Amino acid sequence: MTRSMGVSVGAHRSLQGTGRPPLMAALRGRARRFNRTARLPARSSQTDETKSVAGAARSSPAHRAPPQAVHLLFMTLRGAWRRLLHNAEATARPFPSMSTVLDPLVIGLLLAAGLMHASWNAILKSDATDRVTTFGVIMLSGAVIGGLMAPFLPWVAAPAWKWMAASTAIHIFYYFFLLQAYAHGDLSHTYPIARGMGPLLVALFSGRLLGETLRAQDVAGVVLLSIGLIALAMPSRRMPHVPATPDAVRRHRLATLFALLTGLTIAGYIVVDGLGVRAAGPTLEHKVAYIAWLNVIEGPWLFLFALARRRASLVAYLQRGWWRGAAGGAIAALGYGIAIWALSQGPMAHVAALRETSVLFGALMGTFLLREPFGARRVVAAAVIVCGLILMNGPPLF
Repeated sequence: MTRSMGVSVGAHRSLQGTGRPPLMAALRGRARRFNRTARLPARSSQTDETKSVAGAARSSPAHRAPPQAVHLLFMTLRGAWRRLLHNAEATARPFPSMSTVLDPLVIGLLLAAGLMHASWNAILKSDATDRVTTFGVIMLSGAVIGGLMAPFLPWVAAPAWKWMAASTAIHIFYYFFLLQAYAHGDLSHTYPIARGMGPLLVALFSGRLLGETLRAQDVAGVVLLSIGLIALAMPSRRMPHVPATPDAVRRHRLATLFALLTGLTIAGYIVVDGLGVRAAGPTLEHKVAYIAWLNVIEGPWLFLFALARRRASLVAYLQRGWWRGAAGGAIAALGYGIAIWALSQGPMAHVAALRETSVLFGALMGTFLLREPFGARRVVAAAVIVCGLILMNGPPLF
């Protein structure tokens, strides 16, 4: 019986080295202690009478019953443990359908960044008095936040500064085109076009400029994105709140043009900032430093323009509602900071695509908060754009 127990323990020892949990280690320890106890020789101080009594007890059926029960229990537990390990290994194998291009944490943060971007754009659009002043306060707030962070961060690597300067120049054009788009069109019309053009252009040119290749479903996502953009750009002739006058048609065309130009600048600064944050340094602190200095450099210009050209309007805005611009600036700085950091964590085309799910947030905010006409066609178009953007960053399907 002892020999059979030793064989079972030996077979059990062959399972070592596979990272077994503490429960299996405890079972092995108990089995070893039992094996040592069963094979323990009689002490030399024992008398012959004691030895004979122990030998008789060892050969009795009552003494053989516990080892047989323990051995049966041990073998049962070992078989159950092997089946459990087999099922666990099968469950732990990664499912190809569940893998994504980006890390789930990056995906979640980019969705939050999309909501933040739509929120500060809604704040900007809701101010019908002087959007240049509002935009200037928003950007200055981001510059203040970046200036408070920069002294506590490492210095950005030298190659990143040229990309930071290029990004600042592109952002100046972005501000102008965005303000013109909002001045001539609705948020629910201009915002999806402007934000949808960015990932479309990045996806089309990322292979040539960055060496990133597109999957078949990425191409399908681009097609869906284009269809949604065309549907959004078409004039809404049946909407009762939008009369089909020549002036309305002209404003609609100008809004579409400036939205397309805004999307072109968005694609430009996404690529430039992606290259800049990757060249900023090896650590997370270097990437945050790039984000902080970018806010410091590009933030004050629009505010200085409003101060020089619209001083009275700027003073009046600061007196009545400066906190709106400050809140919008904090949201904008955090949202774009997340987007820049994500550009260093994965392909730029997929980061840009996922971030632009904000088009749905912007369309909904324009309809429910700003009381802008939307219509069923725009709802479908915005949903198609979102589906295309998600398909570009989703798990491989074919």
